[in-house]
Amino acid sequence: MTEPKILVINPGSTSTKLALFQGLEELFASTINHEQQELEKFAAISDQLEFRLGLIEDFLVEQDIAPREIAAVVGRGGLLKPIPGGTYEVNQQMLADLKEGLQGEHASNLGGQLAHALAEKAGAPAFIVDPVVVDELSPLARLSGHPDLPRRSIFHALNQKAVARRYAREKGSKYQEVEVIVTHLGGGISCGLHRQGRVIDVNNALSGEGPYSPNRTGGLPTLDLAELCLSGKYSAAEMKEKLLKSGGVAGYLGTTNMIEVEKKARAGDEEYDKIFRGMAYQVSKEIGSLAAVSGDKLEAILLTGGIAHSRYFVRLVRERVEFLAPVKIYPGEEEMQALAAGAYRVLTGQEEAREYN
Repeated sequence: MTEPKILVINPGSTSTKLALFQGLEELFASTINHEQQELEKFAAISDQLEFRLGLIEDFLVEQDIAPREIAAVVGRGGLLKPIPGGTYEVNQQMLADLKEGLQGEHASNLGGQLAHALAEKAGAPAFIVDPVVVDELSPLARLSGHPDLPRRSIFHALNQKAVARRYAREKGSKYQEVEVIVTHLGGGISCGLHRQGRVIDVNNALSGEGPYSPNRTGGLPTLDLAELCLSGKYSAAEMKEKLLKSGGVAGYLGTTNMIEVEKKARAGDEEYDKIFRGMAYQVSKEIGSLAAVSGDKLEAILLTGGIAHSRYFVRLVRERVEFLAPVKIYPGEEEMQALAAGAYRVLTGQEEAREYN
């Protein structure tokens, strides 16, 4: 029996990544880059739909890929309402929420919309898999300290769950049977406790919890932050910029290039080394807090994401946390493979597609 062909679409802020899989084997991958001036013509992210769709269709024609060959199209999930993890078939409610930008504007909101438009022409189903809004928090993990500000689950769910599944396969087990802490180390940093196939606690990697990252502040002193917001020195937009784009390493050193930061740190620049070590220190603290929740059930600590390529950073974290559980490294991210795998599990009957409502 021939394995199904699955088209994967991962829209980013200035690019659209494409890949075609036959079963779980990647046949090709490519990236369509978008000039900033092209995108500036559109008032909202969703307004880019037809523009990006046309470029994808032209590319598929160039590659001689006919729509009828495609068994499913899967897109990166966007900022939808909080939902459990899994593979979701794109429906009209999802399309409406993606277009509206229910929890904010982000290029990933185009993923489901693009997948649906292409799948319609192919007569195939469209899916999203483990979007960033996956919410499986335990009741205690939702408590923040004030009822007006419940904790929210927004994190690197796609890569975290893919890495946890990979770890489970390597030990001859199932994702639903392992208990691990997965830490995604990228532009944002998220640490999640995975128990029986659910992420029962995780820091909100988008809007201000956990460790600082290359460009995000992470958690801050609460009252001091409130006073700064009310000081009149900054507008709401300027504060958002400070917290999400020019905080963390960027705020301290004026750069988000962690390769350069590490080079200067290892060359003896004390300030660069302090900030580099500080990020590893905060990551270790976050892992430690989740280990306290897990207790003696914790099997392993998994480090993934781009910064996991840094042996120096990994060593700094490992030195602090390996007494809790074995540390395993899965550098980089495999979002395209994870998206294809989610669709493949549904197409082959390994799991049922979830309904978004």
